Amino acid sequence: MSQNPITPWIKTTCAYCGVGCGVEAKPQRNGALLIRGDKSHPANLGKLCSKGQALGETLSDTHRLKFPMIENQRVSWDKAISTVAEQFQQTIAKHGPDSVAFYLSGQLLTEDYYVANKLMKGFIGSANVDTNSRLCMSSSVAGHKRAFGSDSMPGCYQDIEAADLIILVGSNLAWCHPILFQRIKAAKAQNPDCKLVVIDPRKTASCYDADLHLALANGKDVLLFNRLLAYLADNQLLDHDYIEQHTQGFEATLQSAQQDKLTLEQTAKQLQISPVQLKQFFELFGHSDKVLTLYSQGVNQSTQGTDKVNSIINCHLATGKIGQPGSSPFSITGQPNAMGGREVGGLANMLASHLDFSDRNCELVRDFWRAPQIATRPGLKAIDMFDAIAEGKIKAIWIMATNPAVSLPDSHKIKAALAKCPFVVVSDCVADTDTLALADVKLPAQGWSEKSGTVTNSERRISRQRRVTTTQGEAKPDWWIISEVAKKMGFIHGFNYRHEAQIFREYATLTNKAHGLSQNALVLGDLADISDSDYYRLAPQQWPVNRLQSQMFHQRLFADGRFNTDNRRARLIPVRYIASAQTCDQQFPLKLNSGRSRDQWHTMTRTALAARLCQHQPEPQLQIHPEDAAAYRLDQHDIAEITSVTGKALLRVNVGKEVKPGEPFSTIHWSNSNSSAGKISTLGKAFIDPISGQPEMKATPVSIRRYSPQSQALLVCRQPLARLESPYWVKQTIKGGFCYFIASELSPGLLNKSLKALSPYQQITQVMAESPQQQCYRLAQSSQQQVQFAYIVSEQLDPSHHAWFAALFNDQDELSTLLSSLLSTEPKGTLAEGRIICACKQVGEKTLSCAIKQQEVKDTATLTTLTEAGSGCGSCIAELEELIKTVYE
Repeated sequence: MSQNPITPWIKTTCAYCGVGCGVEAKPQRNGALLIRGDKSHPANLGKLCSKGQALGETLSDTHRLKFPMIENQRVSWDKAISTVAEQFQQTIAKHGPDSVAFYLSGQLLTEDYYVANKLMKGFIGSANVDTNSRLCMSSSVAGHKRAFGSDSMPGCYQDIEAADLIILVGSNLAWCHPILFQRIKAAKAQNPDCKLVVIDPRKTASCYDADLHLALANGKDVLLFNRLLAYLADNQLLDHDYIEQHTQGFEATLQSAQQDKLTLEQTAKQLQISPVQLKQFFELFGHSDKVLTLYSQGVNQSTQGTDKVNSIINCHLATGKIGQPGSSPFSITGQPNAMGGREVGGLANMLASHLDFSDRNCELVRDFWRAPQIATRPGLKAIDMFDAIAEGKIKAIWIMATNPAVSLPDSHKIKAALAKCPFVVVSDCVADTDTLALADVKLPAQGWSEKSGTVTNSERRISRQRRVTTTQGEAKPDWWIISEVAKKMGFIHGFNYRHEAQIFREYATLTNKAHGLSQNALVLGDLADISDSDYYRLAPQQWPVNRLQSQMFHQRLFADGRFNTDNRRARLIPVRYIASAQTCDQQFPLKLNSGRSRDQWHTMTRTALAARLCQHQPEPQLQIHPEDAAAYRLDQHDIAEITSVTGKALLRVNVGKEVKPGEPFSTIHWSNSNSSAGKISTLGKAFIDPISGQPEMKATPVSIRRYSPQSQALLVCRQPLARLESPYWVKQTIKGGFCYFIASELSPGLLNKSLKALSPYQQITQVMAESPQQQCYRLAQSSQQQVQFAYIVSEQLDPSHHAWFAALFNDQDELSTLLSSLLSTEPKGTLAEGRIICACKQVGEKTLSCAIKQQEVKDTATLTTLTEAGSGCGSCIAELEELIKTVYE
């Protein structure tokens, strides 16, 4: 029950993925923030995933960047802003406008993005402003522009309920966008004839509800969809009327798709799937009236990402399955405001409002902004931008709300480039990231719950993020920081904003002017005249907006067959499958895939602050097929050393048939802030799509060997350790403190001495158990009836057998029970709950296994009824199914 019944629930929007879920938040007198889903928001209808439910638990004041810093010394805002402005001015005066750059983020609000883009492109006069959306959705942007004439996603979420066939391509929707996946499951339950096809090299959680899983060979999507187009043509399954009336380029595209002249069997062999599966997919697509193809990073993050996007769009255009209820190609964005950033020109190859750098577009925006120095040509995309920093061409960069020292490929090179750059500014809301460590100036920005503005989700829906809590320290809105720097640089007339509503109106006005010039779909109509109070109350709006829309309004683009090209016809784009330039060889024989884990977000700078989000996968994992594990002498829970041409990583081994032989998988989230060697961006080289500039991050050639430490340890402490020099360590947030997983070259006895010396509690009560003969050591230090610091050291530890260890700070058990568990290594009391499987409801493995055995549970629905596991976002349901199978094996 709420501790503060007077304070109303405040409607806002989630800070994570591109689903754009509506959230209601309520501050409490004790400083906590209650979170629930907004039942009136059309994106999620009240549902939230595990990350969204934990938003209130990530607002830790101990991890915040609260004050401006220069060379790690606190300064005033005036000093920080003056320094940034002066350094940028001096650099521009000496080396020209292209010697400076901004690197932005999908975590910024649209108003922040707009002001940053306006300053760099309009007033500094360079287009060297790009965004981490380049790593996420830029191949979709390029594919949309080639096919539709504009970056316009045709569908809406209501297409899920209307579709006959839903296809997931390169997307583990069940984990990465759980709310949309739950809508798919509900749609299938409502319409048993609706089919789900998953196209992914891995068997993911999304596959458990699929009618067909095509475990495609890594990277061969173009070959699959080209062969689909040829099959549709050969079997009279095309819509020739639609092709003739609404498209162009069909003959050349079909001819390109048919050039390989492969039989069904030959195609299946190349794709590494069965001919029966391939034909079944072709028939499902051809004979389903309403086809919805949802795709994400498995398509985009490729050297042929744009061609993959167009190969999918080609099949939809050739069958007329676009812009209609239940039918469209649908790009699922990865960040909360990737779409909003694209709208206002956050990408280096766009000007603003979806305008490119044509002469008339530059003239329009120049006059609107009153910016005579406006950039007239595209700037450097992300990879090229950081290459230019390394080469000394860019001498000052401002990084906002992102962590490129972790997220960009070849992170050693990125780190070296930033270390070499004469002037690095970083704006962020957290205090400890790999990128902040390289900053000359650190600027504290408001975080989620403090800032106010808008974001645009995957279905083009603009929603408000609202201020819910007071701002910590001296943090400021990003738009304010940028505007103040702009004014110090002499651009007062263009940046004299009082609040974010004023910026939004200006942006909306520009979309209307741009629409009149280009006929792009992006237009915000009446929103250009919205009052401050109406902006505060603004309900979700899905562009194009002509008049203010009702809360549940939805619309599709291109329903009339008219596109945003010069002749209003969509373009089919001839594409051919091209193998990646990254090839495996004798030295690096395995192809490493990568992606997200279930409960974490990007580089974990915020989600890792919530203990419940760290329980499911507390260490960086390497998923590997049993055949590869046997070949490299790896067992479950071993530590593997992964090596590429650019670096190394140490990851905990998870053996299973979810991945294909030769194609291991690892998660992307770990950094130097929370692990010694879990950052896999050290492994990838910067191979990019030549059209979109998006780097390939799913096919890194690597070698693997078993890492054999002399000792391992688990350690819990109330405060993070100041130093830890073991080759392998991982920090996990737990309730009340931190848990460390450690592997060392030291003997167990020496590691015991080393860890004992790290304790900040040398003078408090402690218990010890040492067995030098068995090479096992245990220690616990306690005060005020609580464990403060504890560890267990041995030659070998199985993390799955010690999941209870992270719960030693659990205040539900007596101290004597906790100490007894530690000294005997047998968990007692609530410690025996086991590994948490359902993050939403905090249900552990032991509870679930007991329910399955005692109640003879045979299905997940019954197990959910008994335990509540799976009743939240549902992303754990695949694991519940596996657990039921395991119990009965």
